[in-house]
Amino acid sequence: MKHKNLKKELGLWDVYAIATGAMFSSGFFLLPGLAAAQTGPSVFIAYFVSGLIVLPTMFSMAELATALPKAGGTYYIIDRSLGPIWGTIGGYGSWLALVLKSAFALIGMGAYISIFIELPITAVAIVLTIVFGLLNVVGAKETTALQKILVAALISIMTFYILQGLFAVFSVDFFEVTQRQFTPLFTDGVTGFVATVGMVFVSYAGLTKVASIAEEVKQPDKNIPLGMFLSIFSAILIYVVGVFIMVSLLDPTELRQDLTPVATAGEVFMNWLPGETGIILIVIAAVAAFASTGNAGIMSASRYPLAMARDKLFNPKFSQLSSMGTPLYAIMGTVGLMIFFLLVFDVTQVAKLASAFQLLLFALLNLAVIVMRESRIEEYDPGFNSPWYPWMQIAGMLLSAILILEMGLLSILFTVVVCTFGVAWYYYYAHGKVDRQGAIFHVHARLGKRKDYGLEREMRTILREKGLREEDPYEKVIARSIVIDEWDKNISYKQIVDRASKLLAERMGLNEDELAKNFYEAHGMGTIPIGNGVAINHTRLDKDISPEMVLVRISDEIVVSTEGFDILNEQQTGETEKLRTLFFLVSSSEQSGQHLRILAHLAEMIDNKHFIQRWKTARDESELREVLLRDERFINLRVRTGTPLENMAGKQIREVELPGESLIAIIKRDGAIKIPHGNTVIEENDELSIIGQKEDIQQLKEL
Repeated sequence: MKHKNLKKELGLWDVYAIATGAMFSSGFFLLPGLAAAQTGPSVFIAYFVSGLIVLPTMFSMAELATALPKAGGTYYIIDRSLGPIWGTIGGYGSWLALVLKSAFALIGMGAYISIFIELPITAVAIVLTIVFGLLNVVGAKETTALQKILVAALISIMTFYILQGLFAVFSVDFFEVTQRQFTPLFTDGVTGFVATVGMVFVSYAGLTKVASIAEEVKQPDKNIPLGMFLSIFSAILIYVVGVFIMVSLLDPTELRQDLTPVATAGEVFMNWLPGETGIILIVIAAVAAFASTGNAGIMSASRYPLAMARDKLFNPKFSQLSSMGTPLYAIMGTVGLMIFFLLVFDVTQVAKLASAFQLLLFALLNLAVIVMRESRIEEYDPGFNSPWYPWMQIAGMLLSAILILEMGLLSILFTVVVCTFGVAWYYYYAHGKVDRQGAIFHVHARLGKRKDYGLEREMRTILREKGLREEDPYEKVIARSIVIDEWDKNISYKQIVDRASKLLAERMGLNEDELAKNFYEAHGMGTIPIGNGVAINHTRLDKDISPEMVLVRISDEIVVSTEGFDILNEQQTGETEKLRTLFFLVSSSEQSGQHLRILAHLAEMIDNKHFIQRWKTARDESELREVLLRDERFINLRVRTGTPLENMAGKQIREVELPGESLIAIIKRDGAIKIPHGNTVIEENDELSIIGQKEDIQQLKEL
């Protein structure tokens, strides 16, 4: 069953709003007083240390989410790296933990609302769950629109709160206040401080949940890591400075018993505002924080059953999208589970039990980076690479293990129960249905064992979905490509390979026989994708070269054996394939990722239902290239008298000013193709093929 992809309509600020909204709720508005009871005034340092401890997992998640931007986030990543058993554990555990956290947040929201309106808290939480669930059904863009409003209100009020608080702290004798309020700094020694770090660490756990909606993010290579970095910076700043203000201004004994420390501290330094304006602002911020956590939680949590259903680990209904492009059944299931927990359990107590499982997931995510890199899967092409590999990941795993031990027996027992259920469910429901292994089997392959080639195929599909990066020279490669328009009906595949090798060798200064040998070896290894009447032969050389390509159009079909080819659609081919088109790509081994992205985009262009018809009817070499170029990235212009381009005639290429970074890739002159250089002189009636960014080409089109 082919599943529809979710719409890519979320930008940088959507990512920031979801990540930030998933972090702010009880961690700031409830937890500081309880945490201060364990370690005293050093509680603000505990928040800072916890923020640093989450960085390894954040770096790992940023790398994994840009390499695997698919719905399901943590589940999908763990499944594809460690295998479906661990994926089942991660999927169910992540879904359960996020549902509990979201329900807990809405209980907190109900509690703050009840300050001004006396209503039953659980009933309010259930109504809010239904409202946010309906909003999620309407669409991701609408959900994140509310999310951005909530986060904007939260950040604005908290910024005002912090500025006012710092002014209050520094308006008195700072050193006297510090000595009085921060002595002793650690009331329960190192043990109490470490335990507090573990307690407040969960305040940052929501940061990684943004990966569950990665499939819906535009330009994930840029927007996911940048959104996460901005979010963690905001969270650490507000947490550390906000808690520092509370410790500075409140009586230590009262702070340790206070469940609303933000409001209590606000009453001290915001009393200059008329009436109850100060406390109203704080309640608004708290409601916005809890609402954003609940809203983002439902959105993120619903992507777990969606992804698991796609992978046959869950009922297939949960993979279906509504007419509005949202996972209707997955959202309904998530909302239903939240309501069940709200009605049956003390959510406050159960939510805390999920903390150890969150830390286990963090450890597995750090392990996943090591597995993916060591698997040496060429298609693993993250847009962001975690620094200091593998020490960053090893540190993340060790820190998670240390904090798990601080969680207590019940939290660890909860984690064991979830893991046991995940394994049992896999063998009860999914075993035998799932023909898939993780990247860890590629690591085994390096030790002489088998590996899962299906994962490589899936990751090639992900490369196609992600598209090219701005720095990839796809248009330039196509524009410079050598074209063979072959009319000999008796030509063989071997003759075409030899001819393409000769032309590429002449242009690139390579050995013709060596190049042909590489193309033949690629065929033997089954690395040539074939489908839709097209085959793509490609090789990488250990040389400092720019990518070059040969395009081949065959007038009549040639029949080739599919043995030694990577069949793109195994259900629509037999033992032979009729080819009308061949592509040959040569790149440097040092640009392996770029090579694969060009291949992936080429496959995307070929997959277009109009490709073969346009290819067969193209009148000349120029039109053949145009079939493969993105319309918004290129334009053909003729230099003629009486047109805006007439002043180009007689000038060298380097003297011509074009918008932005656009460039003249080829010149068609008197029916011949000319590859221009800086000193090439443009002549009257030359046809220029110009490539560039969309906005630059648009300026040229307006001419």
